[in-house]
Amino acid sequence: MRINYRQQQLIEELYNKVKSKYTQIKFKDLEVSPDDPEHIWINVISTLDEDEEIEMMGYSAELGTELLEEYGYRISIMPENPNTVFA
Repeated sequence: MRINYRQQQLIEELYNKVKSKYTQIKFKDLEVSPDDPEHIWINVISTLDEDEEIEMMGYSAELGTELLEEYGYRISIMPENPNTVFA
C-alpha cells in the first residue's frame, strides 16, 4: 500500500480526533479495502460496548465524509473488539 504525505496526515488527524473522544480505542494497523483499493481502513482495537461502538462509527463516518469531500480521500475507522464472542 502506498500512502502519500497528505494521506498520512489525514489518517493521523482522523485517528486522533476519534481517539480523543473514544479513548478506549488503540491503533492496530492500516489496510486497503478489498472492494476499493482507494479506500484506506484504519483498523483499531476497541473495547467499547455495542452502543458506544455504533456511536463511534457514526462519528468517524461523519469525519471520514468530510475528508472525502475536502480532499478526495476515502479513509475509515474499522473497529475490532477482542471481547466479541461469536455464537
